[in-house]
Amino acid sequence: MNNKIINIMVVICLVVIFFQASVQAGNSGLPKKSGLQIYLPRDIEIKNDTITLGEVAIIRGHEPLVAKAERIMLGRISVPGQQLVFDKTMILSRLVSNGIKSAKITLTGAEKITVKQQNLVIKSDEFVGLASKFMGENPLAKSVFQAKAIRRPEDLILQGEGKTPSFVSRLVRMNSQNLVKVQIAVLVGDEQVGMREVVFRLKYNCRRVVALSELQAGTLLTSANTRIEEIITNYPEPVDWTPPYGLVAKHRIPANSVVRSTMVGVALPEVVIKRNQSVVMRIVKPGLMVTAMGQAMQDARAGDFIKVKNMNSRRIVFAKVNKDGTVEPVY
Repeated sequence: MNNKIINIMVVICLVVIFFQASVQAGNSGLPKKSGLQIYLPRDIEIKNDTITLGEVAIIRGHEPLVAKAERIMLGRISVPGQQLVFDKTMILSRLVSNGIKSAKITLTGAEKITVKQQNLVIKSDEFVGLASKFMGENPLAKSVFQAKAIRRPEDLILQGEGKTPSFVSRLVRMNSQNLVKVQIAVLVGDEQVGMREVVFRLKYNCRRVVALSELQAGTLLTSANTRIEEIITNYPEPVDWTPPYGLVAKHRIPANSVVRSTMVGVALPEVVIKRNQSVVMRIVKPGLMVTAMGQAMQDARAGDFIKVKNMNSRRIVFAKVNKDGTVEPVY
C-alpha cells in the first residue's frame, strides 16, 4: 500500500515538472516586459500629412520605449491621394536608428503597411452633374435642344477630413457658337481650394425651307411651292430668320431640295420701258416743268439709268426711269 502511494506521488511530481517545462518553453519566444510588441495593420488612413509610427501601428510594452517609438517619423505625404508603403525591414531599421535594440522588438501583423491620408474625393461625375444642373437652371436660349458634356474634368482630392465644400458655377462662352463651358469653383469656407471645367457641345432646334416641286429661275417662293421643316443642327439659326416668301429663285431649284439663302433673291421690278420705245422726257423744277419726246436706247425698270435720244435735238442724254414710265434727264 505504501509503495502504491509512493508511486502515485512520483507520477504527480513528474507531471508537474513536465507542465512547468512546457510553460517555460512556450514563453521562451515572448519578448521581455522591457521590450516592444508592435502590430502592423495592412492598410491605414491618417489625418495629417506627416506619418509617425504611433499613428500607423499598435505599440505595446515598456512605456518609455513605447513613447519613443510612437514619435519616430516614417515619412510625409506630399501630394493629394499619395500612398506610402512601409515594410517590416524598413520599420525595424527606423527603430534601431533611433536607439532601440532589435532584440527588444517584436513585429507582428502585415509584412507591409500601406498608408494614405484621409481625403475627400470629388469625382468627375459629380462635377458633370453640377454643371448639367447649372445649365438646366440657366438656359442659354429656347432654341437649344441638347447640351452634351464632351470634356470631363479630373477628380479633385481635398486633403484632410471633416471638410464640407461648397460650389459656385459660372458659364463661360467659347469661340465656337456650339461650345460652352461651365467653370465650377470649389470653396471650403471662404477659401477657393480647387477649380474644374466641364465643356458642353450644343445642339439647336432650327428651321429650313424645302422645295415641294421644281422651281424655275424667277419663280416666286410661297407657302404653296415650299414647306418648312424643323431640324436639329450644330449651330443656331440667324436671329432674323424668316420664311423666304416673296423672294424669287435665282436659278433652277430641284424638287425636295433645301432652299438656301444663296439660291434666292429679291424680286426685280418688271420692265417698264422697252428698247426703241418712245418715252416722255420730263424736267420738273419749282414753278417749272419742261417735257420733250425721246427714244429709249435700252430696256429699263423703274429706278434704272439709261440712254435716251432726244427726238428734237437728236442728242443722247442719260435719264432716270420713273415708276410712271417717264424719264428724267440727269445733268
